Amino acid sequence: MKLVIQIPCFNESETLAIALAELPREVDGFDVVEWLIIDDGSTDNTAEVARANGVDHVIRHPMNRGLAEAFMTGIDACLKVGADVIVNTDADNQYNGADIPALTKPILAGEAEIVIGARPISETEHFSRLKKVLQRLGSWVVRVASHTDVADAPSGFRAFTREAAMRLNVFNAYTYTLEMIIQAGQSNMQVISVPIRTNADLRPSRLVRSIGNYVQRSLGTIVRVFVIYRPLALFLWTGIPCIAFGLLYGVRFLVLYLTGRGEGHIQSVVLAALCLILGTLLIMMGLIADLIAANRKLSERILLHVQRIELEMDSRPVDDTVGTRCRPAMPSGKPPSQ
Repeated sequence: MKLVIQIPCFNESETLAIALAELPREVDGFDVVEWLIIDDGSTDNTAEVARANGVDHVIRHPMNRGLAEAFMTGIDACLKVGADVIVNTDADNQYNGADIPALTKPILAGEAEIVIGARPISETEHFSRLKKVLQRLGSWVVRVASHTDVADAPSGFRAFTREAAMRLNVFNAYTYTLEMIIQAGQSNMQVISVPIRTNADLRPSRLVRSIGNYVQRSLGTIVRVFVIYRPLALFLWTGIPCIAFGLLYGVRFLVLYLTGRGEGHIQSVVLAALCLILGTLLIMMGLIADLIAANRKLSERILLHVQRIELEMDSRPVDDTVGTRCRPAMPSGKPPSQ
């Protein structure tokens, strides 16, 4: 069993060595533990610091592509180097590396495919009162959206199996944390939380520039994921109230008209017609989006199958003489097909 610990980095030369010093080289249940760094277009010497501190694999982006893109690049690289389990952590040493065995234990026991480290939010001193409230509120929204029991949705300290990693597809360029959980829940993956410890704050968060900006982006991510994974439910919940509102105003006008008091209430007819048209359009959009979502699921299955084949090909021995993958031996007496 191989465990690969990945760290997305962007200009982390000042804190990376501290974070790496906390990472284990031996974890119960694994024969090999490797470290992988994704240098997301850093302008400092992050890559050199990584190599100097014994990182096994360093992947570099020519320019900064964002946290979510760096995360997915790391997932692909971890799969290619043969990871059976992947742990993602941060370069600012926010999470305690000694908790990695606790993070991987449920996976080794077959209890989960994805494990999220739950920080002690109420005890974290550098979190403001408002941020603590928003963290709890955001985690509750994600639990409702994903049908999971994740205590700390924004936590980047998480572990997942090889199979779960191959099924992940993050579309948001801002962050992967919320979208990954909602996608996993909607894909019926087993997601659980375990309590973890945190370290002292070494630098301000680069992801949360302001509370308002973070809330806006997070809500946008949740709505977008709902449109992708549960479009029919989303459009029905918005279309049906519009139709109900339109029918209510239509019945109101009809009652007034039949009782001889309809004059001067023509605006009710206009409003009712607009609500009925809007509600019908929303439901139609939901039906179309649901068909597209079904096609997307088929595409994901095809992509997963192709990825399995590619990783199987990558694991075959290489013929150093010609630099190509060794071909399987042909049965005796049967010439190879032309």
